[in-house]
Amino acid sequence: MAETLEERKKRHHQEDLQRLRGFRPIDDTFMRCLFRNNVPLAEMVLRIITGKKDLQLVSCETQADLKRVTGAKSILLDAYGTDSMGKKYDIEVQRADIGADPHRARYHSSMMDIENLDAGEDFSSLPDTYVIFITENDYFGENQPLYPVQNIITTTGKPFNDGTHIIYVNGEYRGDSDVGKLMHDFNCTQANDMIFPLMAEKTRYLKENPKGVSEVCKQMEDLRNESILEGKILTLIDLVQDGTLDIEIAAAKANMTVDEFKETM
Repeated sequence: MAETLEERKKRHHQEDLQRLRGFRPIDDTFMRCLFRNNVPLAEMVLRIITGKKDLQLVSCETQADLKRVTGAKSILLDAYGTDSMGKKYDIEVQRADIGADPHRARYHSSMMDIENLDAGEDFSSLPDTYVIFITENDYFGENQPLYPVQNIITTTGKPFNDGTHIIYVNGEYRGDSDVGKLMHDFNCTQANDMIFPLMAEKTRYLKENPKGVSEVCKQMEDLRNESILEGKILTLIDLVQDGTLDIEIAAAKANMTVDEFKETM
């Protein structure tokens, strides 16, 4: 007998609860929930990674969608913050090495520039930007806690001072420094095993408080629905491109305007 819609929803919910038990901060779905409306936690993480003990974060947005150039590849940032000096921070967790390719970090950096310079503004108005990749593996294999990347003038070795910063954080690192302790926490499934109270407190809320559990399950449900919608849109694009379906009809089926649908092609 075919599974009913209600039965499918219940099955998905039980599967989501099982996944939640194994979630760690280095899992992007859980990380986004940890940082949502949680400026103090994001600020603590940034202070440790950047070494700026006086850094004051004024905002932190999760799942920030950056796309200001028509036809350009859009990106969805795990956590996007601004400090009191106007500097911008993109914090990403990357479990697979393929997601930590330096070209991806470069693209994130360039999209942050586009996002923060309007028509008519001088280039000197660009804020300093920090792209931070927290990788589950030691991406560069040099057993360093951090791999800061900055542009330099190769003939002199002096910094280029363009305000761009990329930092890779080694998720395997377990030294006695705050970075090592932070990476320990990023790999914990249980709040009681964590070192930093801010991390443990929010993890406990999301895993043990019914409201917190609902938040994470809603995030997983939304991601599942987005995946279904993306599959539907890809099918519609194929039908338009091979001439089977008019673009106006395809756009209507995707609940988009024609211009919005064209941007996805």
